[in-house]
Amino acid sequence: MSTITNAFSELGRLIDQVSKDRGIDKKIVINSIVNGLLSAARKKYGTYRDIEVKYNEDTGQLELYEFKEVVEDDKFVDEEIEIKLSDALKMDPETCVKDQIGVPLQSEALGRIDAYMAKQIVVQSLKDAENEMVFNEFEKRKGEVVSGVVRRVDRGMVVVDLEKIEAYVPRKEQIYGERYNPGDRIQGYILEVRQTTRGPQIIMSRAHPDYLIKLFEKEVPEIYEGIVKIVSAAREPGQRAKIAVYSTDSAVHPVGACVGMKGNRVQNITQELKGERIDVITYDEDPVKYVCNALAPAKISKVLVDEENEEMEVIVSDDQLSLAIGKKGQNVRLAVSLTKWNLNIVSLTEFEERKRKAIFNLKLLPEINETMAENIYQFGINSFQEIASSSVGRMMLIPGYENEEAAGNLIKKAIQLVEKYKEEGVEVPEAPPLKTQKKPVSSAEDIKAQADQKLKEELAQLEEGAETQENSEKSTSQSADNKNTDQVTEKEEEPKGPESTE
Repeated sequence: MSTITNAFSELGRLIDQVSKDRGIDKKIVINSIVNGLLSAARKKYGTYRDIEVKYNEDTGQLELYEFKEVVEDDKFVDEEIEIKLSDALKMDPETCVKDQIGVPLQSEALGRIDAYMAKQIVVQSLKDAENEMVFNEFEKRKGEVVSGVVRRVDRGMVVVDLEKIEAYVPRKEQIYGERYNPGDRIQGYILEVRQTTRGPQIIMSRAHPDYLIKLFEKEVPEIYEGIVKIVSAAREPGQRAKIAVYSTDSAVHPVGACVGMKGNRVQNITQELKGERIDVITYDEDPVKYVCNALAPAKISKVLVDEENEEMEVIVSDDQLSLAIGKKGQNVRLAVSLTKWNLNIVSLTEFEERKRKAIFNLKLLPEINETMAENIYQFGINSFQEIASSSVGRMMLIPGYENEEAAGNLIKKAIQLVEKYKEEGVEVPEAPPLKTQKKPVSSAEDIKAQADQKLKEELAQLEEGAETQENSEKSTSQSADNKNTDQVTEKEEEPKGPESTE
């Protein structure tokens, strides 16, 4: 048996086996083998000749043909691409001039090297087909959560066995602080599927916000059923996360559904994310309310909105400032990522001071009083210099300056004031600083001395009260004695009766 025959012996059984083991369609396997033999034949005979390979499913054999054009015997020139009519009629009595007739080629003519090349082509073709199949499968699964076994850790990148293919978890897609060892079970989110020269490449992530969303979809039945919807999520992997939800059913509270009884649902997700603290907040169509919810647990005092630039200035009381910003700015960063609004957190004291300075500046304009200045400030204008560079249309948005003439006059006054300070070469006056009386800080010794003094005063008051009461009692007793003495004296000096006179 020839070399090429040995290479493809028991072809039917081989095709079935490869198709079953690799999960590749039988037609793809056949085409790979056909293309492999065709490449070997062209290598042997050259590309100049028209050669075809067919697989006969009935016999399970490969058939090799060379097609030639039928020409008149006297016009026969090139035997590699032409065949004499007389020879063609022997093969097919019905053939005619200019017909294409297939002449069988013997596969035994292919040598050992050609057979080896054909086999390599078949192997590569099957590998390419398998890679394409795997790529298509995982391309459809992009965005799903999968799990596998850690095979190795290569320079910080975790290589995961997903049975059909290896996936990679880059360092930036890992949760900070996690450690992985070969054999560990790992779960992740299919972030990206790439087709490379080495085959498909799967990128997994444990740090992406969508991984958090998928975990909630798996853990919370209301989300899977479509009753509770997830709007967005923001994460600082391994530390803290925020997720915004709302309910399509008024009877189902979105936050309660996600948290679960005694917090069991969110705790399961937290454990999977290695202790990452998760804030579940309620989404609101009103951007201001949504931002206030996103900045929880901080309490918001006031919000100023700039819709054009998608910015908000959030004012909080002084004791809520650190809570709104969060540790190293974490809370506000997550809120920005969640709401997609640029947020500027300002303390109430800072806001009031800035407002005071702005109103002082605006009052420098002629005929502008406190109320008018505050009205202008409410529309985001902080100085007369800003008015001078503003358009009439913007000024017409302010109550009291709705008509073009009033708005134009205000801008004209502001421009004149700017020019005045420039011509005089003096700086624009600024609001004087607030005078704050600082309460003197008492030392521990002072506090103790004050307490002792107060105690002495209270004791003195008690002693004085007791002495006063004692003197009062003595005075009362003495008064009674004097009264009795007076009565006795009166009796002794009483005149005698007739008997004494006598």
